[in-house]
Parts: sequence; C-alpha cells; structure tokens
Amino acid sequence: MEINRPDVLAEMEAAFARYEQALVSNDVETLEALFRDAPQTIRYGATENLYGMDEIRAFRRARSPVGLMRALSRTVITTYGSDFAVASTLFEREGTSGKVGRQQQSWVRFQEGWRVVAAHVSVIDTPA
Repeated sequence: MEINRPDVLAEMEAAFARYEQALVSNDVETLEALFRDAPQTIRYGATENLYGMDEIRAFRRARSPVGLMRALSRTVITTYGSDFAVASTLFEREGTSGKVGRQQQSWVRFQEGWRVVAAHVSVIDTPA
C-alpha cells in the first residue's frame, strides 16, 4: 500500500481545506455534502455524539454561526492507497485561553468524491 501518494495527498489537502472554509463560514450545505450521507457516518463532537447523517445534519442546521473562526496547527493528513485518508489537526479559538481543540476525521473516496465517514472533536486543557 502506498502512503501519501502525491496526487492523492493533494486531493485530500484540497478536500480538507474546503471543509475548513465551510466550517468557519458556517456553509452548512458544503459541510453536509462533505460528510457521507449514510446511517453509518459518526461524528463525536465536543458536547454531542451523533450517529448517522440525519443527526449530523440536525446538529449543523441548529448550530450558532457565532465564534466559528479558529486557528489550526499541527495538521497531519495521511493517505493510505488511493481511497482512504485520516486528517488530524489541533485548533484554538479566540476566547478559549488555556484550551486546545483536537479534530480527527476518517475520509473515504466514493464515486461522488471524498467524504468524511467518522469524525471526533474534543477540547482539552492546553498541555504544559
């Protein structure tokens, strides 16, 4: 299996950048499109556990658009073959001093393109 094949990695970096832009601009339509529309898709959030696209969709549509800007750091995207990738990043938001967010996503390439099939978001105290 080839890890981080340059063309596949470039595609995933673009998909991840598209997701991030949609997130901070509260582009719910794009956020929904980038998650696999299936009951098996899971998103564990900072305060919620969402099973299936229906729950993820309801969360996205009800979420406040205030305070979504964030600064990313230590982003690592790793592709495995041509159809699977993991994207991991740390983030900080203004007004959350002493806290760091962690986001990890599993992406799969389907016929319709790259989609998140599992995601985890959590916030912890900033490590010393």
